[in-house]
Amino acid sequence: MKEQLELILKQGLEEISSATVKDELENARIKFLGKKGALTQILRSMGSLSAEERPVLGQLANEVREKLTSSIDEAAAHIEAKAAELKMASETIDVTLPGEKMELGKKHPLTIVLDEIYDIFSSMGFSIVNGPEVELDYYNFEALNIPKNHPARDTQDTFYINDNIVLRTQTSPVQVRTMEQQKPPIRIIAPGRVYRSDAVDATHSPVFHQIEGLVVDKGITMGDLKGTLEVFAKQLYGNDTVVRFRPHHFPFTEPSAEMDVMCFKCGGKGCRLCKGEGWIEILGCGMVHPGVLRNCGIDPEVYSGFAFGVGLERIVMRRFNIDDMRQLFENDLRFLKQF
Repeated sequence: MKEQLELILKQGLEEISSATVKDELENARIKFLGKKGALTQILRSMGSLSAEERPVLGQLANEVREKLTSSIDEAAAHIEAKAAELKMASETIDVTLPGEKMELGKKHPLTIVLDEIYDIFSSMGFSIVNGPEVELDYYNFEALNIPKNHPARDTQDTFYINDNIVLRTQTSPVQVRTMEQQKPPIRIIAPGRVYRSDAVDATHSPVFHQIEGLVVDKGITMGDLKGTLEVFAKQLYGNDTVVRFRPHHFPFTEPSAEMDVMCFKCGGKGCRLCKGEGWIEILGCGMVHPGVLRNCGIDPEVYSGFAFGVGLERIVMRRFNIDDMRQLFENDLRFLKQF
């Protein structure tokens, strides 16, 4: 049995020293020190030895176990150190190599123009106000002088959640909420998404962006409205921009108008871009209807105001000569990288 123990020690040390990975080392441990290993089998058969042989061989067996265990621990530490060394070598960075080019994001064309509009109106003392996109019928229609039988309430134009809640069709409800919570003087713009039940085509979308403005104070006139919007158009399109105002009708303003800019492609002569008219409509506007002021708790005998609304997509399309609104929403990087 002594010869067997010496053979186990010799073979064990050889296999342990030749192991290069953890799995090989674990196999060697199981082979010699496991529950069914060679050394365990020897220890189980020691019961058949005489009383004189048992302590001598038992001590030798323990020495073999300690040497194999110690050898396994040393080999494991060596394997771990070698693996760490190889990993470090593989992760070494050559700082002399040129860096990899990082792809940077760009502003969406809608954001580019929206930021410019913010700057223009902020320079004129306007504040930016936001409101809910899911709106009460009262704020979206009734407070804006649009009664129950008005065509704008037709379900073909408006997304109704129930009889009392809609997806807002304009950002005008923000104006109403502001007038309820803040007494004049008021000077705000209200940007945001709006929703209408339109079929998707080159010039229509059920989701688009609108920017509305509101000014309420003592002595506000149509002249203030025209002056403000002329400054806006010139800052947006250039100092040589020519604008005109045409009579129109909106339930929440009186008088009402639409503002056109002279076609910047043909200079008013008529072309494909302006459909031969020489002018391009960009927004609707007017003096705030006295009924709207009363609905918000503002005395129209003391205060007056003007309001306007412009579609962001319309401005962007004309600014960058884009002929299909869908390109603004399809997230095609080949298109977006042009801006």
